[in-house]
Amino acid sequence: MVSITNITVRFGGAALFEGITFKVNPRNKIGLAGRNGAGKSTLLKIIAGQQEYNEGTIAIAKETTIGYLPQHLKIEDKHTVMDETLTAFVHINKLEEEINELNNSIATRTDYESESYLNLITRVTEKSERYHMFGGDKREGLAEQTLLGLGFTAKDFTRPTSEFSGGWRMRIELAKILLQRPDVLLLDEPTNHLDIESISWLEELLRNYSGSVIMVSHDRAFLDAITNRTIEISMGKIYDYPVPYTKYKELIAERREQQKAAYDNQQKKIKETEDFIEKFRYKATKAVQVQSRVKMLEKMDRVTIDETDSTVMNLRFPPAPRSGDVVLVADEVGKRYDDNLVFSDATFDIERGDKISFVGKNGEGKTTLVRIIMQEIDYDGHLKIGHNVKVGYYAQNQPEALNPKKTVFETIDDLAVGDMRTRTRDILGSFLFSGEDIDKPVSVLSGGERARLSLACMLLEPVNLLVMDEPTHHLDMFSKDVLKQALNNYNGTLIIISHDRYFLEGLTEKTYEFRDKKVIEHLGGIEEFIRKRKLDRLNELNATANHKATTQSQEQPKQVDNKKRYEERNILDRELRKMEREAEQNEKKIEKLEQQIDSVNQKLANPEDANYEEDTKTLHELESVLAKAMKDWEEALAGVETLEKEREALS
Repeated sequence: MVSITNITVRFGGAALFEGITFKVNPRNKIGLAGRNGAGKSTLLKIIAGQQEYNEGTIAIAKETTIGYLPQHLKIEDKHTVMDETLTAFVHINKLEEEINELNNSIATRTDYESESYLNLITRVTEKSERYHMFGGDKREGLAEQTLLGLGFTAKDFTRPTSEFSGGWRMRIELAKILLQRPDVLLLDEPTNHLDIESISWLEELLRNYSGSVIMVSHDRAFLDAITNRTIEISMGKIYDYPVPYTKYKELIAERREQQKAAYDNQQKKIKETEDFIEKFRYKATKAVQVQSRVKMLEKMDRVTIDETDSTVMNLRFPPAPRSGDVVLVADEVGKRYDDNLVFSDATFDIERGDKISFVGKNGEGKTTLVRIIMQEIDYDGHLKIGHNVKVGYYAQNQPEALNPKKTVFETIDDLAVGDMRTRTRDILGSFLFSGEDIDKPVSVLSGGERARLSLACMLLEPVNLLVMDEPTHHLDMFSKDVLKQALNNYNGTLIIISHDRYFLEGLTEKTYEFRDKKVIEHLGGIEEFIRKRKLDRLNELNATANHKATTQSQEQPKQVDNKKRYEERNILDRELRKMEREAEQNEKKIEKLEQQIDSVNQKLANPEDANYEEDTKTLHELESVLAKAMKDWEEALAGVETLEKEREALS
């Protein structure tokens, strides 16, 4: 479909990447990985035909269509949401006109046996098949379905696009591209403006997408769920593996270990050979052996180790000053703007050391509640901050809000006070700003660099309540892993808004969901919340179906909405297969852990082979992981049982 051969891109004489070659085949689901600035977005633009390159060729198969969603897009506001979305069907509208013209021509013909008449019939048949394949007779229905999946409501369809934020307008563009169903879909950070439910919907759609997908994303769970191939750009080269991202990282680590072992082994042989040559260089009796080893060294293929960019920021939050046991108390807190109610009756307590995630659809009030906690806006009800609570706040737009005229050093130096002024250069260095970097104006920094600088500013004063609104936007996976580790090690209280499931997994132990104008508390981490919400959603779906069935039976006792029941069974089947896979994976994990535990017990049973302290520690760690795997397995089995009952009810 698409063939990239020896592509080289240079900026200011320096190569961003050099001699890149790979092919995109039908139904490839490719995740483009790499650090900020590695060239991922540039490569997408090149494939989309929106950026030049210095050397190489790109060949695209005839009639292959390409759809491209950039990370940043200027959108004109001339239509309603639905009208703008329906512009995606320009190609279908054109097909419809062509079919009508062909049908008009056929209607005037009487030479039914002629070759030209048969050609007309063939053409109209082909175009009609293509028209139906693209859903030409279901345009509005498909548009509605896609917009609803991306988080819009039916009331939004008639609203002007100018009333929506940039993130929501980006969703409209994504809807248009998805409706066009191009052969190759290029997506640059498609989840940046989506909430968890919309991400789950998009994940399911892309997993079953009939064309090829190439996407840049720093959402590891999203990549793992969709992709079957990973191409990482690193140090100007690419590494191409036919596996999802997490499996790729395991394979690339194994590859480099093997390279290191082969390199060390070869270096040992080279040293031994060089020592032999040096020792017997001037002995006539060894001349033949010496010359043989010299030639062997000259012909030897030297093993090299792939060059890697190992620079990572060093992030550690200062120890949190001790606060009172109760950090925050909310009592029937709510917020409305004129007649628009955002949420109401939010009542909860946050205790010292809690790590909490705020999740829910965009516009349901997550950032609004954070702004209430920060005392930035008025609200209804009562909210009390606990004794000796010192708050650190990372706003969603914090990287963009930095003063573009200041330099990197000035940005942090102006905020530092007291002894911290002597440490600003060290702090900047730990966030990968060193040498001339600290004198760069903020205006020239990339999104990832601005995000790192904003995080650096948070280290200037110890706090015991961290409130962070989408801190992972613009950060690459390496930086996100460092941030997650730092937050896990942070000994204060954490409130975090994020739509990145992998980032939240294992980080928070309580989830507040913003839904239907309410704030609902869920105990457990993000994976437990997502599993529960999926089951809730199925129950809601079935409750709706049962209500419709009852109504229909009263009005028309013998009518059954077969299409609706078929769609509901399909949804349940997909969820059931996923839950069964989860149970099977946990079962395999349990089997492996039990084997490892048996192995350690055997070592402990033989004192001569055992390191008692180390092996006992390993045993306890394995038993802890086994207990968690057993719990996950039991929950997955319970989920399977629930879904099977739901499935039977629809049969």
